[in-house]
Amino acid sequence: MNREKKVEILGRAAQYDICRGCGTDTSRRRDEMDRWIYPAVRPDGKRVSMLKVLQTNACANDCAYCVNRSQRDTRRVSFSSDELARIFDEMARANMVEGLFLSSGIWGNASQAMERMLATVELVRKRYEFGGYVHLKILPGADDASIEAAISMADRVSVNLEVPNAQRIGALSNRKDFRQELLAPLRKADEIRRQQNRRVSMTTQFVVGAAGESDRELVTSAAWLYRNLHLARAYYSAFQPIRDTPLENHPATPTWREHRLYQADFLLRQYDFCAEEFIFDQDGHLPREADPKLLWARHHPEQYPLEINTASRERLLRIPGIGPVSADKILKRRQQGTLRGFDHAGLSPALARRAAPFVLFDGKRPSFQLSMW
Repeated sequence: MNREKKVEILGRAAQYDICRGCGTDTSRRRDEMDRWIYPAVRPDGKRVSMLKVLQTNACANDCAYCVNRSQRDTRRVSFSSDELARIFDEMARANMVEGLFLSSGIWGNASQAMERMLATVELVRKRYEFGGYVHLKILPGADDASIEAAISMADRVSVNLEVPNAQRIGALSNRKDFRQELLAPLRKADEIRRQQNRRVSMTTQFVVGAAGESDRELVTSAAWLYRNLHLARAYYSAFQPIRDTPLENHPATPTWREHRLYQADFLLRQYDFCAEEFIFDQDGHLPREADPKLLWARHHPEQYPLEINTASRERLLRIPGIGPVSADKILKRRQQGTLRGFDHAGLSPALARRAAPFVLFDGKRPSFQLSMW
């Protein structure tokens, strides 16, 4: 099989793994070798073009939702480490890519699969002297030596937990041990990077809706990971059924649920929300009718209205429509004098409309009869 066909198959197989900014089908390029190059955002905020690919789609695992599960009838393809490293180097030298996202199915065992991936990255780093961005997946059941090697060569590592807790893993796989094969490698990666003082970020991914989990479980798990393992990001992938898998007739998860989880996750990371503060419905899900921050505000009328001119940054961040950038802008403008309206505070009309029911300006309800309107 020629390499263009391999990139096609293993690039398509890798699309189910999410990395920050890695795009949808509409954001990918469409020409031959570069059709599986994704726009991505590094932890430092810089945008890069990233080749996102699997070492192999052959896998011994039985994940009930997965396109690459062992029992599924699909064409199995593999790259040798030398072959994939050479292809990546050619693409990098042609200015087609600035980064590599490498994952793999588990063929043989996790240590063997990790060895092949690590050999690829080592060639990329040492033989081809690539100093750019590498995101390397740590596979379920990876041994400590493989995790340490991954930390030493990658800018970001990730372990896909898939489910929020050990009680849910049985719905997706009879072969995976949540605590030993999924959570333990994530713990070990955090331990090693702190021991080595390596600035390597860590992420995970949840498959939303495949295992019957609630949003409460997902948010609680993410909050624990941020607090205890210093995770950079959790990603949420709305389950979509795939033909010829045990879950092919399972209902697809609506994208609005994924969106609500990302909103809640942002509040955990940027607004100091606790998992216990979110408003869930009777089934433990984030309601569709309003975003989590607005729901919290509606359920705490005793907190409002807040005086824009005296509220602390922490309190400002609890106002719907006001985020970290807006809060900092308000604090800076307050130093120049009393704020008497949204135009003075520097809020756009869209944000002002959201904030209006919850604020006071110098003791008065805001008026919209201002120059910005």
